[in-house]
Amino acid sequence: MAPLRGVEHLVLDDLTAYADDRGWVVPAGCAIADNGPLDQAPAMRAGWQRVRVAATGRLVHGVVVPSFAHIAYRAGDGERAWLLEQGLFVVATDPTELQAGLTPAELRA
Repeated sequence: MAPLRGVEHLVLDDLTAYADDRGWVVPAGCAIADNGPLDQAPAMRAGWQRVRVAATGRLVHGVVVPSFAHIAYRAGDGERAWLLEQGLFVVATDPTELQAGLTPAELRA
């Protein structure tokens, strides 16, 4: 999710660097920019359609986003819970939002 059109590559560069610093591999074609509005459901945004394809195709083991707000307003909402149910990890690079070890059941609680 990029704040402005035309800067998607900057956001992707930052997220890729975050993954690289942790030794995570970003498969070719799986660095996905989404510039749909945050108030639009992720399932309706083209970028998140590509994330779902990568997740269901087992092409990725996790998703890295700048902020959890890019995929859900609350921990148990929508795409974030769905990604966790698929067995993927979900990480936000914003240090105020980092959470570890939550299962889908814990997110719904």
